[in-house]
Amino acid sequence: MSMDIRMIGTGQAFAKKYFNNNALVTCNGYTLLIDFGITAPLAMYHMNVPLDAIDGVFVTHLHADHIGGFEELMLRLKFNYNKKPTLFIEEHLIAPFWDYSLRGGLEFGADSRQSLEDFFHIVPLSVGVPKEIHSGFRLEILPTRHFLDMPSYSVILNDQLFYSGDTVFDPELIRTVHERGCLYLLHDCQLEGHGLVHATLAELLTLPEEIQQKIWLMHYGDNMENYIGKTGPMTFMIQHKTYSFPIPASAT
Repeated sequence: MSMDIRMIGTGQAFAKKYFNNNALVTCNGYTLLIDFGITAPLAMYHMNVPLDAIDGVFVTHLHADHIGGFEELMLRLKFNYNKKPTLFIEEHLIAPFWDYSLRGGLEFGADSRQSLEDFFHIVPLSVGVPKEIHSGFRLEILPTRHFLDMPSYSVILNDQLFYSGDTVFDPELIRTVHERGCLYLLHDCQLEGHGLVHATLAELLTLPEEIQQKIWLMHYGDNMENYIGKTGPMTFMIQHKTYSFPIPASAT
């Protein structure tokens, strides 16, 4: 069995060459969208992937490069495709996701009383509690440290694949998912400068080699090509490319 991941984009928030770091994950015939930033609708258009291919959505946190495309996604799914996918979201993010990020653009019409439930089947998630979202496909969220006082979450898929979302360098978190048996670590990577809100390449290069061998780098800047061959055993993910990650039968 395998888990296929197609990166909608691999760029950091302000990248112009690369789209926002969002992904499509397919397992056992179910397609999960991880985040949908400002550039995601255009990226999906270039990928020739229709929005109704999405069965479920997971949100890591509420920055625009991760949720800025949701207004278009929700309106088109509802009115163009008559589809209501499932939203998997940490329970404390539900209210601010609607009230602070979406409500102004989606509560249209003077007499309208739209809500998040009009667009999604909502499944709240709790930290450290695995959730089967489809037969043979489960996820578990873990908190990350990104911006001060801003809730943000990484996700482990089928106990084998770790997707960092956005986080500062957190060797304890990385070691934890490594020791849990995760075979693939998809991690955001700031290529240069000080890591105020993201892990830097220099910081990730301090990890033991056995961990670096598992790491796939994403959420990088437009100068990524300058760093090819300078990442140790870590590998850059490429946007729009599909990666097939084998999952041992014992993990499903």
